[in-house]
Amino acid sequence: MTVLGILHPGSMGAAVAAQAKSRGARVLWCPTGRSAASRKRAEEYGLEPVAALRELSEQADIVLSICPPAHAEEVAAAVAAQSFSGLYVDGNAVSPAAMRRIAETISRAGATVVDGAVVGSPPTGSKSPRLYAAGPGDALARVTALFKGSTVRVHELPGAVGQASALKLSYSSYQKASRALAAVSYALAAEHGVEEELLDIARGRASSYLAETEYFPKTAARAWRWAPEMEEVARALDEAELPSELATAAAAVLERWGALRDKPMTVEQALTTLHTPMSVEGVELESKG
Repeated sequence: MTVLGILHPGSMGAAVAAQAKSRGARVLWCPTGRSAASRKRAEEYGLEPVAALRELSEQADIVLSICPPAHAEEVAAAVAAQSFSGLYVDGNAVSPAAMRRIAETISRAGATVVDGAVVGSPPTGSKSPRLYAAGPGDALARVTALFKGSTVRVHELPGAVGQASALKLSYSSYQKASRALAAVSYALAAEHGVEEELLDIARGRASSYLAETEYFPKTAARAWRWAPEMEEVARALDEAELPSELATAAAAVLERWGALRDKPMTVEQALTTLHTPMSVEGVELESKG
């Protein structure tokens, strides 16, 4: 039985780890310092708690890191400090340069590193995200075997560590920036009372985020994770000597929603808060109850 350690079980990480569990893996996680929401998710998915990161590192054959990108290097360093010598899969949206630093840190501890990138929504019966992976061939085979038969589809990439991260940020630069830009465009139209006309234009096209106004609250609720990812996109663009201003601007827009972390809201509430950066004062948000 393969033993998988998951760091840390957010909505994506917990669901991905559960897919490995459904195929026979034993999945460990460390509750120390984690939120009540993380604990609840781990319990719902049947993940096995361990007392400390050292215990997880000693028992796990594979460690999978899926966390906010701003903490990816810190998490990798913490695992390296435990002298982890198994297979470390970094599934975070970080720049290729950051991924190479992570690989260097983990490799010094004796571990093998796979550069991973999850594209898509958390896996369910109807949703099958892709896990792109780059690294040594034998390590990629182990990752593929871990999720074989699950709703997580592993796509092995040729080339060295950094390839999967580059692919993820190439996709993110469009997906997340366009969502943010669509919300700003709609907010501008609403300010002048022409939002219905804007939607009429957008609906006349084959596909447009402008026509998906119901997604604005979801974008706002996820902005606390998306803003750092767009900053990583900007760094990746800088590294490639490409213009990074749009990614930087998208991060700044998303930061205006930073106080709305995982909160349910209406379209109107999301747009109102877009006018008042980093504050929900005066905006009564929906209750989950």
